[in-house]
Amino acid sequence: MITSSSADLFGLSLALIAGLALGCAFFYSLWFTVQKGLLSNHPAYWFLGGVLLRMSSAILVFYWVANNDMWRLIVCLVGFILGRLLITKYLAKQDRRTMVSGEPNNAP
Repeated sequence: MITSSSADLFGLSLALIAGLALGCAFFYSLWFTVQKGLLSNHPAYWFLGGVLLRMSSAILVFYWVANNDMWRLIVCLVGFILGRLLITKYLAKQDRRTMVSGEPNNAP
């Protein structure tokens, strides 16, 4: 039998997972956009398209996950911040490996 508190906990944990996934996707796509924009002949298209896509998807996911519940929104935001921390650590390790392998990692 599922009680009200266990259903709330399940909903909050799903909101945390959704926020974590959104944060990872948001900040990885930010990194990807900057990498592509620096090498592109038309960087404004990359930066403008990237910010519109990232912001619209983040707003839609936050709205969908919150579902008129303040606590779900707060937990989703916490997951978003945790996703930022995870993807930042991951990309920092990846950049260190690239620098060790000898590939140049600078702007043209």
